[in-house]
Amino acid sequence: MSRAFFREPIPEIYKCAELIRTAVEAHISGNSEVASDLFNLANDIAVREWLESIWGKSSPYVKFKSVPNSLPILSKEDRLEVRMPSGQQKASLLRRDGFYCRFCEIPVIRKEVRHYLHTIYPNTLPWGRKNISQHAAFQVMWAQYDHIIPHARGGTNSLENMVITCAACNFGRMDFTLEEVGIEDPRSRLIKRGLWNGMEHVLPLRQRVEWNHVSQSLNFRLT
Repeated sequence: MSRAFFREPIPEIYKCAELIRTAVEAHISGNSEVASDLFNLANDIAVREWLESIWGKSSPYVKFKSVPNSLPILSKEDRLEVRMPSGQQKASLLRRDGFYCRFCEIPVIRKEVRHYLHTIYPNTLPWGRKNISQHAAFQVMWAQYDHIIPHARGGTNSLENMVITCAACNFGRMDFTLEEVGIEDPRSRLIKRGLWNGMEHVLPLRQRVEWNHVSQSLNFRLT
């Protein structure tokens, strides 16, 4: 039986999203000390454990099965040369899908927003080379551009073959098809709409992805 996602999101993820939202508002208001404290609180071990429970072949939540006549894994020479979508394609995906994972529907944040905030708050929003040295909430909420038919199976970068996801739902699936992991196609469901804008408004105007589904008011709350 197909599932919508690998594991139910835990309440701590949404609490951390609200902490990040409040931290960004504090930063915009000039309260850097408050923003720093809130980013530190959002580096939650429970959120990290949720993510790590999905990543990797030993995950109890990710089960793989053999599917007859499934698309083969192609050699690197036979795959589409450009693995990732262009900047314009990424922006189009975000305008279509919003800043929510199309599978588990948790809020997501682009790496450009994370990088911008990390340069300002490197101690309370860490981002090292190893998973354990990366901020838990920003790691979980890391916006991904996921191929429905995996790149390794011949999937293209067309908008029809791609969706916005969180890190867990993207990396948890690896190069397997949806059928092989028992996950239903998110394109068959309505796209989640809400007021979460990925904290785009913290960026300089030229770096933002303009999201035209809802008003980007500074007073929004998670839904």
